[in-house]
Amino acid sequence: MKNARHEQILELITQHDIETQEELADQLRRAGFNVTQATVSRDIRQLELRKVSAGGGRQKYTSVNGGSGSLSMRYQRVLKDVYVSLDISYNIGVVKTVSGMAMAAAAALDSLDWREVLGCIAGDDTVMLVLRSPEDAGTLRKKLEEIMKEA
Repeated sequence: MKNARHEQILELITQHDIETQEELADQLRRAGFNVTQATVSRDIRQLELRKVSAGGGRQKYTSVNGGSGSLSMRYQRVLKDVYVSLDISYNIGVVKTVSGMAMAAAAALDSLDWREVLGCIAGDDTVMLVLRSPEDAGTLRKKLEEIMKEA
């Protein structure tokens, strides 16, 4: 849910000159997200949004990286950088990473909010993923393979 909300926020600030947290909360509610001001404030911090001049004495929120790329693309880059291999047994996936990077990979996997993954536990170079069902193993493998193929 958070990932979808963050994606919506990035889309909204690209399409509209949003000046206040209240305006952003209203736009999110219109888009179907039940948010509080505290949630919006936390999202702004997590997304590293900043205010810039919008002309006419107004300001607007913008992404630090200029709005290029989505959060899911950042998470995918993290996975691509640290991923070594994937093994699956029944409904448990084991992702091997470069040494010391399992926590980053687990955070990225959690943030991608894939329906197939119930949760992750990270060690030093290993992430254990609990899948909803054994049938989800193939989908998980395909999604990870797609990320590894991207340039």
